[in-house]
Amino acid sequence: MARKHSKHDPYQDLDREEEAPAAAVACWLCGRPTGATITWHHPVPKSRGGRDVVPMHAICQQTLIANFTNSELQRHGTDVSGLLDNPNIRKFVDWVAKKDPDFTATITRKQR
Repeated sequence: MARKHSKHDPYQDLDREEEAPAAAVACWLCGRPTGATITWHHPVPKSRGGRDVVPMHAICQQTLIANFTNSELQRHGTDVSGLLDNPNIRKFVDWVAKKDPDFTATITRKQR
């Protein structure tokens, strides 16, 4: 007696919808589309009562953490323009604008 359906794929006759690639989300800091990895960052640190999260590149998040304390991040809140007024952040965003969305690099230590 022959099998009606394959033993290994019982759903082979069903029409499978192809998954469309998700639209690239823009990074909160630099505005470039995010790549394969999205880091969800708290603009106001959780230790300071922050609940909202924003999508970022890992390298952008590392740069923020290296240049600002939690208190400074709390003061800026979700205001990106205030962060971009910092010369180190502005220089970084101008530099990373030409990079691939999945670009990653080592970030220097915290500059305090």
